Parts: sequence; C-alpha cells; structure tokens
Amino acid sequence: MSLPDVRSMLARLVAAPSVSSALPEWNQSNRQVVELLADWCEALGFDVQLQPVSRDPDKFNLIATLGAGEDGLILSGHTDTVPWDEAKWQSDPYQLTERDGRWYGLGVCDMKGFFPLALAAVARQKSRLRRPVVLIATADEESSMNGIRRLVEEQPRLGAHAIIGEPTGMAPVYQHKGILMNALDIQGQSGHSSNPALGRNALEAMTDAILALRKVRAAWAGRYAVPEFEVSVPTLNPGCIHGGDNPNRICGHCSLQFDIRLNPGMDMAATEAELEDALAPVAEAHGVEIRLRQLFAGVPPFHQPPDSDLVRFCARATGQAPRSVGFATEAPFLAAQGIDTVVLGPGHIDQAHQPNEYMALEYVPAMTRFLEAALDQYCTETAR
Repeated sequence: MSLPDVRSMLARLVAAPSVSSALPEWNQSNRQVVELLADWCEALGFDVQLQPVSRDPDKFNLIATLGAGEDGLILSGHTDTVPWDEAKWQSDPYQLTERDGRWYGLGVCDMKGFFPLALAAVARQKSRLRRPVVLIATADEESSMNGIRRLVEEQPRLGAHAIIGEPTGMAPVYQHKGILMNALDIQGQSGHSSNPALGRNALEAMTDAILALRKVRAAWAGRYAVPEFEVSVPTLNPGCIHGGDNPNRICGHCSLQFDIRLNPGMDMAATEAELEDALAPVAEAHGVEIRLRQLFAGVPPFHQPPDSDLVRFCARATGQAPRSVGFATEAPFLAAQGIDTVVLGPGHIDQAHQPNEYMALEYVPAMTRFLEAALDQYCTETAR
C-alpha cells in the first residue's frame, strides 16, 4: 500500500465520525480514524500500537514509531471532534469541501488536518531518519482527555521533543492556561418560609460562598498574574446555579457549577485546597454542609521555557514569535514527562468548534515544510 496524497487522507479522516462528548447521545468511537492512520503508518514502515483508552471498547490511542533508539521527535494530535449543529453548516460536515481557498469539514482544523501533513513530511524525510519519529493520535481530548491520561500512565517517555499540532496559525505556543471545572454543593435544611428559624437556607449560604470565591479570585490576580496572556489573571467563572423548589420554602439545597482557568505556577490540588479553606467559615456561620467536587478531571497549566531548544527552533523555522494562549491542550501531560513540548499547528483556533470549520489551503505547504525542517533538525543524519 502506498501513502495517499494529503487531500485524500484528510477527506477520509473527515468522513470518519469521531465526536467525543460527555453526553452519551453525541459520544462516538474514534476507531475508524485510528485504523485509517494505522494503515498509512504501516505503509511507511511504522511499528503501530493501538492502545485501548478505557473500559469503553471503542476508544483508542495510536502510538506509531518509525526508527530505533531514543530522544526522537513526537508528532502528536487528537482524533476526536466536538459535536456539530447541522442547521448552521453550508456543506456536509463529513465531506471535505474546497471553496475560496479553504478546506471545509468537521475537524479539518481541530485537528484532523495535522495528521496527513505529518505523514507527508515523514514520507519525504524517511530515508534520512537516524532517530525515531513517533506519531501519537489520542482519543477524547475534546471531553475527558482520557486518551492522553492513559498514554502517559502506561507509556514511558517516547521522545525528547514533541510538537502538538493544534491550530495555532503555525505560531509556537509555549504556555497556556489549565482548567478546573467544579461544583459547590450546599446542603441546608428546608422549612416554612414564614419562620427562617425553621431551617438553614442553602441559598443564603451560597451568596456568602460566592463572595468567598470572589475574594480568593482577587487574591489570585495579585499572586499569579502572567502579562503574556490576553487575560493576564486566573479566572473563576460562576457558570450556573440551581437551588430550592418553591418561593415559600426555605431553600434546603443549592449547587453552583464554575470553572477556573489556572495560570502557570498554580497547582490544581493546592488551588482546590485554598477554595475549601475559604468556604469553611461560610459553612460554620450558616450551619450548613459545603462540599466541593470536580465535574471533570482537571488539566494542568502548561509552560515550556521560551528559551528551550524546541521553542527557539520553532520560532526560527516559522518566523513567528512564541506566544501564550488561553485554551488548553494535551501539552502539560507530555511536558510532565520531561519532554520539550510546543503546541504548533495549521489553521486557527478561531475556526475550531464553529459551523463551517475550515483550514486555509496556504497552511498545507507551509506546515509540511515546517515539519520536514523539524524532522531534519531532530531526527535525520544532520540532527545534532
């Protein structure tokens, strides 16, 4: 089997549904995508492993290695897409469509478009490889990130350098924020509203709890501000609140869901412990029980020193200055293994998660050339 051209590979990847979602009605297998990638990798001589991600039999990571040895280059991406709104698409989201100098299709930007370009670059440099190149394709990045979590739990360090091909307009991203999504549950005591002494109002306690969260948020702004981010401070967003069941009953239970965008330097466990310490006096003052729980496992913030070898190489090769972004990726999980990691890929995040998702065709030759240069730098006979 020979390697198909980039457009043909991308068309087949886009046509393979792979939505990941916390909602069961949307959640899909990524098996078709990883099997397509496995076939193409095997055509290039990669040693291919499909790694089950969880007890769900239809979620897999692909780990494909070409060449022997250590300290090679990892090219990494995720295989899943977000859900989509059929009524807002001007073309079939599962059919690669070309118009106005762009390729349209679900996941074409975020981030199925990266894989054909990576394979094309490897095909051109294959005969010159002296260090291994490892292609990683993960499951469920758009929901639980269980794919990358499972990979780093079970796999040793796969290389010395890693490029994660998320859409950054080919700008090297050396740091991004982390995410915590939590719920705050307050259990009070219901009773007749005519006499507040008959109960313990969870909604009143929640008002003080929110004020306590805001006070912590203000303290973070002073301790953890990073001016390189568009929003320089850590954020805490109260997203939705539910409580009580009738105007004439004391509210017995109230729940708040909120998310936190952590700046580099913030530890997830320490952040949650600080919130619990701030909420303890509220629970005591109102005589209620307050419980903080995670809605999803968190994603740590990511920071790669901007003077690292890979960041400096990416800046030279693309002509773009290293930058910071607010969205999260799988980068911190690889970086935690001591891998020099950069987020850099074709397309732009503004097109991700949108109807009529697209990638401009100009990225096809530009990203392929960049990946060839990265392979030359870290894997070929001229690599240092």
